Amino acid sequence: MKYLITGATGYIGTQLTKRLVAEGHTVHALYRDEKKAEELKKIPGTVMKKGDLLDKPSLHAAATGCDAVFHVAAFAKPWDKDPKTFYEFNLDGAVNVFEAARQAGVKRVVFTSTAGTISPNQGKPSDEATPRSVDYFTDYDRSKAQAEKAAVEMSGQGMDIVTVNPSRVYGPGLLSDSNGVTRMVKMYLKGKFRMLPGDGESIGNYVFIDDVVEGHLAAMRQGRAGERYILGGANASFIGFFETLANLSDKQVRMLKVPLPVMKMAAHFMEIWANLTGKPPMLTPPWARRFNYNWELSIEKAQRELDYEPLRLEQGLAKTINWLEKEG
Repeated sequence: MKYLITGATGYIGTQLTKRLVAEGHTVHALYRDEKKAEELKKIPGTVMKKGDLLDKPSLHAAATGCDAVFHVAAFAKPWDKDPKTFYEFNLDGAVNVFEAARQAGVKRVVFTSTAGTISPNQGKPSDEATPRSVDYFTDYDRSKAQAEKAAVEMSGQGMDIVTVNPSRVYGPGLLSDSNGVTRMVKMYLKGKFRMLPGDGESIGNYVFIDDVVEGHLAAMRQGRAGERYILGGANASFIGFFETLANLSDKQVRMLKVPLPVMKMAAHFMEIWANLTGKPPMLTPPWARRFNYNWELSIEKAQRELDYEPLRLEQGLAKTINWLEKEG
């Protein structure tokens, strides 16, 4: 098979590319930055295709001759001085990829969204059908939600688009913005991460990178067009996450609870400074507000329809610690 992967130089995209070529497939790897593409250029079976989500001819050229498309690329940063950037890349860019696939005669597309479009949970873990209980916190989440709607609409017009929603991804690989959890683990192991948001009881969902890759492949094989699937792993509070990390690493770091009002105030000043300087802030007010909620997720749909079975948190963190100690 021949696949187009957009965002092939990113965290998930790189691991997905390596997995596909290892299985004997050919990958058209869409990239923008020559420096970021250096690693992929060394992998046999990878055909480098320079392009941009907003450059329609380059997308069409990259999709031509492919059997299917993984649309992984996104503008996934926590902040940008111009919020329109999120919608240009994440919404318009997604539609451009879908259209390029259609024009190239490719119907099957797996679209990588985010679990941030899933509602915070209320009483029980949220799933793909849980009504959104609050508005979206960030332009990133909102733009991805709009792209999901476009995927459903185009699936009703003859395309075959399956959406996957990874949660907080971690594990070996590129230590980019998209791999923030692993960067946090690395800092903890060095004794440089000590913060617990609020009371530390806020629950999130953490998924190992290999499971995310496997979930993408399963969605391509057997996902239903117009549907979305949460690619999650373990639900854990911040306290539970770091207790597990401490037990596995034998590194006990004294964690400090930072009250949410303090975090929000700090984020407010960081955002003001970012708007003045153009330098991205460490935290923004919308991201700080997310810690008021629990993000406990159900993966039952993916388990039922995709035969998806992720690692336990202990297993995934053990692999991550081992990788960081050797290579990270």
